[in-house]
Amino acid sequence: MSWADLHARTDILHAVLDRAARNPADPTLFDGFPELDRLFGGPEGVLLALRYRWDNHLSVKLDHALAQGKSAVEVYLELAAEQPGLRAILDTYDTDRLLARPRARAAYAR
Repeated sequence: MSWADLHARTDILHAVLDRAARNPADPTLFDGFPELDRLFGGPEGVLLALRYRWDNHLSVKLDHALAQGKSAVEVYLELAAEQPGLRAILDTYDTDRLLARPRARAAYAR
C-alpha cells in the first residue's frame, strides 16, 4: 500500500465517521467514495477497519485504567463519549457478525 493509499483510506474513514456522527443509519453513509471498493473491498471493509480502531483504542484505555483503578464499564463508556460517531456506527451495523464470518483463504495447490 502506498502512502497515497494510506492517506486516502484515512480520509474515507474520517468522512464516514463525520457522517455517522450525524446519522449512523444513513443509507448513503458509504456513498460518494470512488476509491472505497479498491481500498477497502467495500463497505464491510470500512466497518472492519472502524471496528479495529475501536478495539485498539479500548485495549489501550483498558491497560491504563487498570493502573488507575477504573472498571472496564467506566472505560467503555468514557471511550464511547469520546468517540460518539465511531460507537454509533458500530452499534448500527453488526460488526460482530463480520468478525465471526469465516474468511476465504488462498488455496495453495502443489
